[in-house]
Amino acid sequence: MLRALQSEAPHTHWVYLADSAFAPYGDRREPEVIERSHRITAWLIREYRPDALVVACNTATALAIDTLRNMYPALHIIGVEPALKTAAQKTRTGCVGVLATTGTLASERFATLRRNVEAMGGPSLQFFCHPCPGLADAIERGDEAQTEHLCRRFLLALCERIPDPKRMDCLVLGCTHYPFAMDTLQRLCGSGVHLIDNAKQIARRTVDLVGPSHTPGVAASEGGISLCATGSASALIEACERWLPGTHQPGVRVVQL
Repeated sequence: MLRALQSEAPHTHWVYLADSAFAPYGDRREPEVIERSHRITAWLIREYRPDALVVACNTATALAIDTLRNMYPALHIIGVEPALKTAAQKTRTGCVGVLATTGTLASERFATLRRNVEAMGGPSLQFFCHPCPGLADAIERGDEAQTEHLCRRFLLALCERIPDPKRMDCLVLGCTHYPFAMDTLQRLCGSGVHLIDNAKQIARRTVDLVGPSHTPGVAASEGGISLCATGSASALIEACERWLPGTHQPGVRVVQL
């Protein structure tokens, strides 16, 4: 998500907080996710006075974004939801698979999104969903063997739900961790299945809402990022080196939240 945001607004200063002490959120209870989301938001506002907040987690969006918007009505708060609308536009067979966390799929927000998109798509459009407990955690740890094992297991389970699995031509990645397993998932699905995430759409939406903004006290032309982590600083630096190549990496501010 940060990579997409930087691409859309390279001169904006981004503050990225990795809640690695608490993540992944997907299998946590709803009250925990809501409390954590409010604690992090309050800290970011106090420390950085941002122009906007991107909740770069499908589970946190599904469970906490409404209460965040109620608490901070003057702040642009952009959520992340599984890209069902994009999949509905891309599919030619009407058969779309969705892999997401348990928390996202169980939420009323996702249920409403699914109903609305299926209603617009008509009877030929069907979403087949499967939860992926443990997959985000394996990706977070960099455990490639476990990541492949879980991807294979959950894809097989998803296909068992579909009357004719060969008709699936789109697979929605309903967690911001899952694009980091894109190569593995694409190899397992085959070239005939489009893998869809919504990073680019969310980045464009953010920039459309607030324009090329920046952190107070930092010249907009400087751009760049401020990195914060609630857990391992070295893990965040390593992740940035892998997923933000060519970007100057500053030090990481470790915070207790």
